[in-house]
Parts: sequence; C-alpha cells; structure tokens
Amino acid sequence: MQTEKIILGIDPGTSIMGFGLISVKGGKMEMIAMHELILNKYPNHETKLKYIFDRTLSLIDEYHPDEVALEAPFFGKNVQSMLKLGRAQGVAMAASLHRDVPITEYSPKKIKMAITGNGNASKEQVAGMLKSLLNLKEFPTKYLDASDGLAVAVCHHFNSGSLSTEKSYTGWDTFLKQNPDRLK
Repeated sequence: MQTEKIILGIDPGTSIMGFGLISVKGGKMEMIAMHELILNKYPNHETKLKYIFDRTLSLIDEYHPDEVALEAPFFGKNVQSMLKLGRAQGVAMAASLHRDVPITEYSPKKIKMAITGNGNASKEQVAGMLKSLLNLKEFPTKYLDASDGLAVAVCHHFNSGSLSTEKSYTGWDTFLKQNPDRLK
C-alpha cells in the first residue's frame, strides 16, 4: 500500500501570502489547492500577522499536511521590509510548530532552481514549469504569489530524502537547538 504525503508550501509576505498544497503518492505529485491570503486590507502589521497565523492553522487543520515548507526571506536593502517579512515567516512557522508539523525553509534561488533549473527564473517561468510538472490544463497566472507557495511545496518534495542544506525543524526543541542565538 502506497502512503500519501501532503506538503503545504508557503510564500510568506505582509501584503500577500501565497500557499499551495500538493499530495505525493508513489512519487506522483498532484496539486490539492493553491491560493493567496490578501493582507493589504488589514489596518496594521500586527493584524496581518494574526491573520497569517490563523490562516496557517486553518490550512493545517483542513488539509493535515505531513510537512510544511517555507520560502526564507531574501536579503534586501530595506531593513524594515526584511523585518516585516521575517515576522510573517515566523508566525507561519509558529503556527506549524504549534500543530507539531515539521517545517523546512528554502531560499528563493533554491526553489527556482528546483522548479526550473534556473535560480534566477521569473515568477512566470516558475508558474509555467509548475503547470507542466503537475500536468495542469489551466493555471491561473494572475496568482503568482500562490504559485510561489506551490513552488515551495514542489521544491520540498524534490529535496525530500536528500541531505538538504536548508534548515529543517520538527518542533520547538529542534528549532531552539539549531538557533540558540534566537533565544534571548
């Protein structure tokens, strides 16, 4: 009997959080869902973080993923943007760990490389390759943040079982052991 693995991929953001879910059974991937959480309508950063946390919990409770994969924030020049993005990723991580779902982080370049073979691929190129990889007849290209979330899930599947250089946590204990500098 083949076991099914469900992977939730999240592209955290403070304006839009993209997410995608895939099912893997016998090495065959199928898309379960993908969508975006639009956060621009919320009045402040704290409210946005609450909605990211709540939506991540609801996705976990609805789809019961075995693993969660997140896009790690990229290092930009705007420190305030980086801080906000890191917080968005952090609350998604916290929600996953709250439900005891193991998490893994992937850099944007690693995700693009896994999907397209080009670490500098555009969002449109990633979406086009996902359409092909998942044998989808239609792919809503207006949801490029959602397709980024889906790409994180597919990247995680491609990297499962390999010795990844990305960070992976199975709970708060492993997170704290691997990040002692974050415990202050």
